[in-house]
Amino acid sequence: MRQYNEGSGIKVLDRAVAIVAAVASGDKSLAELSDATELPRATAHRIATALEVHHVLARNERGEWSLGPALPSYTGGPSPRLLAAAAPVLRDLVETTGESAQLYQLTGTTRTCIAAAEPESGLHNVVPVGSHLTLSAGSAARVFAAFAPVDAPFDAADLQQVRDDGFAESVAEREVGLASVSTPVFQPDGALVAVLSISGPAERLGPSPTAKWGAALKDATARLSAEL
Repeated sequence: MRQYNEGSGIKVLDRAVAIVAAVASGDKSLAELSDATELPRATAHRIATALEVHHVLARNERGEWSLGPALPSYTGGPSPRLLAAAAPVLRDLVETTGESAQLYQLTGTTRTCIAAAEPESGLHNVVPVGSHLTLSAGSAARVFAAFAPVDAPFDAADLQQVRDDGFAESVAEREVGLASVSTPVFQPDGALVAVLSISGPAERLGPSPTAKWGAALKDATARLSAEL
């Protein structure tokens, strides 16, 4: 029995849906994708490659197809692949810096914390996962304003500096006593997918969070981008 449903009368669409459904159950090589859908390898490859162009599918480091970032973005949820790649990066940032680390995605007129890690002890900044924060203050907000079409009250020259440097920092901007530094995370096609941040007490990160932890954050961001 064939694994795809041709009931719509649009064969290529039915096959594309079957391929997405097969990959949703786990990453698939071309041979596995062909077996799961009972499509010829050439057909499965042609459709999967087209879906990859539209970011519905993506390739992992083994060349297998996995779900891409487009589907979660349509529903407003974070990509499972992004969350999986971010988890060890956030943990290592906390271990290196002793400060809190967060990953934000743009959600309309706010930025939402989709992943975070905090030190086990000591004074630190806690941003619960799922928190919706303003786009009008904070280093992460500045990064979104610099690289995405959002309405934010930042000076154009400041945003150009963020684009030139690849960093944004803030001290006591969103909250008294809090400082942070943030960098953009890009997909392979150059699209902004998230913002990675380190935050903590201004007395530890100030006067320049970038000078203190910018290099560590840049390395972490490069690692996360490479995973995507």
